[in-house]
Amino acid sequence: MFKINDNYLKLPGSYLFSTIAKKVNEYTAANPDKDIIRLGIGDVTQPLAPAIIEALHGAVDEMAHAETFHGYAPDLGYEFLRSAIAKNDYADRGADIAADEIFVSDGAKCDSGNIQEIFAQDNKIAVCDPVYPVYVDTNVMAGRTGTYDPKTETWSDVIYMPCTADNDFAPDFPDEVPDIIYLCFPNNPTGSTITKDQLQGWVDYANKNGAVIIYDAAYEAYISEDNVAHTIYECEGARTCAIELKSFSKNAGFTGVRLGYAVVPKDLKCGDVRLHDLWARRHGTKYNGAPYIVQRAGEAVYSDAGKEQLKKQVGYYMNNAKVIFEGLKDAGYTVSGGVNAPYIWLKTPDQMTSWEFFDYLLENANVVGTPGSGFGPSGEGYFRLTAFGSYENTVAAMERIKNM
Repeated sequence: MFKINDNYLKLPGSYLFSTIAKKVNEYTAANPDKDIIRLGIGDVTQPLAPAIIEALHGAVDEMAHAETFHGYAPDLGYEFLRSAIAKNDYADRGADIAADEIFVSDGAKCDSGNIQEIFAQDNKIAVCDPVYPVYVDTNVMAGRTGTYDPKTETWSDVIYMPCTADNDFAPDFPDEVPDIIYLCFPNNPTGSTITKDQLQGWVDYANKNGAVIIYDAAYEAYISEDNVAHTIYECEGARTCAIELKSFSKNAGFTGVRLGYAVVPKDLKCGDVRLHDLWARRHGTKYNGAPYIVQRAGEAVYSDAGKEQLKKQVGYYMNNAKVIFEGLKDAGYTVSGGVNAPYIWLKTPDQMTSWEFFDYLLENANVVGTPGSGFGPSGEGYFRLTAFGSYENTVAAMERIKNM
């Protein structure tokens, strides 16, 4: 008789955002007259930039002619996109990353879940707490996290690095040395970040201890401060200890188009084995590539017109972040984030749990956010709002919250 992967049965409840969607749908069904403003999931709302639309149309037209038709994409992605990434995201920032060290995919979420496949099951992982749930859940599915304690909401074989107000929502080096370290800066969900010197410290720590860093830089386009690295490869020694994941979802609005990439330097080795070769084997075996038309759209992100248009779009969302930050402060909330990231992290009032505040906000302001406890035990007592809504809805949401 066949058997299932019973690691899936260890996962508590459903995926965080599925639970939120279910609760909102139930409330909407019971209150059809209510106008719900959604500032929970990090989905963009502004349309694709004109330069990207033009590239998409051009690529679609190419697919209509035999001489310009494209089938399967190359394993790593098309050279035109990888070269544009290597120049703009790395060389122009003083980082040494070659085009053939870049693996194009359909998004950073998939890569962050799939990358753990190239590591042995007995590796010990370390995560920030609170944390993007995909990092932990996919390691649970792989059987790497031990047993779950519902009282503490922690896994026995996961090293949690608390990110609290006491350490400015940035992790300290853990007491137990991990094998794999997940870092995300600017951070989801707290909106915090660390300086380039602090990031250099993590690179030095990983190299000293033989650990690898999985660095999620999905929100680097929102960095506004000069002393924050846009890529971990700005740090000396990162090529021997770090894998970087990047996304086009938030910087270019590709949440519905799907495009991202992973960087695996050839200098990153376990003994004599290059992780680049392992990921190339996995990528070639299990993935047939992002569509040609989407990769052409990605190339347009790096055009002069694309850069200018997307700079304005990022500015639009960061203006929303400012509206939320200032609106919540005016309403008496304790808030952080919103400076280098499109997320605002607020402390729940009156000792409410984060799910109690979710219900309170939904029922009294008809505004949807994300409970901090869904990101890990240190997220309890906190709540995340995103700046990805429309400006009009963002302003309206703040007015509602002020009037509660």
